Amino acid sequence: MLNFLRGPAASRQGIASRWWRPQLSTEALIVLVSAYFLLACNGPLWDAVRTGTSSLRVLLSLGVAVFALHSLLLGLLCWGRLARPLLALLLVVTALAHWYMTRYAVVFDAEMIRNVLHTDVAESRELITFGMLLHVLLLGVLPAVLVLLSRPLTRSRKRALLLRCGFLLAMLVLAGGAVGASSQGVFALMRSDKVLRYKITPGNYMVSLVNVLKPSKKGGSGPVQKVGTDARRPPEALTRKPRLLVLVVGETVRGDHWGLNGYARQTTPELATRGVLNFPDVSACGTSTEVSLPCMFSVSGREHYDRDAIRSHESLLDVAARAGVGVLWRDNQSGCKGTCARVQSETMGPDAAPGLCAAGRCFDEILLAGLQARIDAQPGDALIVLHMLGNHGPNYFERYPPAFARWTPVCATPELSRCAQQEIVNAYDNAILYSDTVLARLVDLLAGQQGRDAAMLYVSDHGESLGEYGLFLHGAPYAIAPRQQLHVPMVLWMSPGFVADDRIDMACMRDAVRKPASHDNLFSTVLGVFDVQTGVYRRDHDLLAGCRAR
Repeated sequence: MLNFLRGPAASRQGIASRWWRPQLSTEALIVLVSAYFLLACNGPLWDAVRTGTSSLRVLLSLGVAVFALHSLLLGLLCWGRLARPLLALLLVVTALAHWYMTRYAVVFDAEMIRNVLHTDVAESRELITFGMLLHVLLLGVLPAVLVLLSRPLTRSRKRALLLRCGFLLAMLVLAGGAVGASSQGVFALMRSDKVLRYKITPGNYMVSLVNVLKPSKKGGSGPVQKVGTDARRPPEALTRKPRLLVLVVGETVRGDHWGLNGYARQTTPELATRGVLNFPDVSACGTSTEVSLPCMFSVSGREHYDRDAIRSHESLLDVAARAGVGVLWRDNQSGCKGTCARVQSETMGPDAAPGLCAAGRCFDEILLAGLQARIDAQPGDALIVLHMLGNHGPNYFERYPPAFARWTPVCATPELSRCAQQEIVNAYDNAILYSDTVLARLVDLLAGQQGRDAAMLYVSDHGESLGEYGLFLHGAPYAIAPRQQLHVPMVLWMSPGFVADDRIDMACMRDAVRKPASHDNLFSTVLGVFDVQTGVYRRDHDLLAGCRAR
């Protein structure tokens, strides 16, 4: 009797289980997930396709090809018990990627993946918003739960392998047929939009991640290769008055918002009264700190850019130190990206000036805290690098104290798409205004040096998009990056003693600054300041060489 009563209940539970936990093969799940990716997570792709062509045939062919290629890729990756957890993970990560693609027009190429992998905790925290969490929950977590709730079909290994091979072959044929049906239109679309393939999600970040993680063809696990082993300074450089160069690396400041470059707003009022030399036409090595920072300190530069070579060779700092120059790196950002690995360095934090720090970030004035003591500790020639937080986005409104909120209203959220462009610009310009004050205070400190000649060279690592062409932030592929991400400010200040001792013709310099310059000039200019003689020094790249009376 008891078993009889249990029968219908058990039957009902079985029906409920089949309803809430349907039994699906891995191939069926892959098809469903690939279709979901195509329809729900590729808005930027379809927006770009509609802009590039009005052909319905091309649109359909590309859609079928994207579906089939994702199915093929997932079919190669998802096996056995790991299939469902892997698909669930991809759903969540794809929802996250979709958020940044739609809100900031992020392009997930290899360099962007490197930026993501090297993002620190403070930077990541600023990018976490309620809107982002809700987006990932609805678009990623809920579908992932449904995938995990499904029950797998039980098959023999032989049958499962045969079915998977047939599935992969079918997807390969489907992808080939779809592309072949409109090959001329599809390839024309790809040629006209160089980043279209990086908008195909999740294939974009998956392929880019593989490219980042695969071993370099040139290696990179061996010792760092030396640069400028012949570096030395002539006897007269060792007996003259010591020189101090403070090299300030700005962050995310674009040249067309720099007051000294003729911007409609005077964002650099303090520097305008300090007699600095302004370089109005300067190009960056890259569009992200991950690229630009190692590049600007390398002997290769953008002219001979090779990421693996740059990472495997010593930097400008190593060459200067080898020649006997005291080198110090002070950081208020996310590190030196390997550039300062072999010289003295320090990361600024609340201990240096508690009132300048909050929530894991410090205002850039902290770079000046205790700086005089660091200068005094260097008896001879010294090169000190200050790495600023500057205008690091999207939280521009947090990069300056309230007293510098000259232009209002400001965008007070990292979700830039929720703000009017003028509000974004206001916050961004206020941050530059604050950097101007920090640099002016640094100039004043250097002007008061006793017993040594001093100079300051400031240059930003890259620019920033503030909504132009639908782009925000930075990190666009270099080949198609807008000028807003590549045009950066640069200024030079020299004490009268420095000018006289180095025999610099200031009238000549005021003419020279009008010429185009780039991060590639940094390497030889710094070596020239300290009279370092080496075969890797290039006089034509030294910004001061043509105006020295020698």
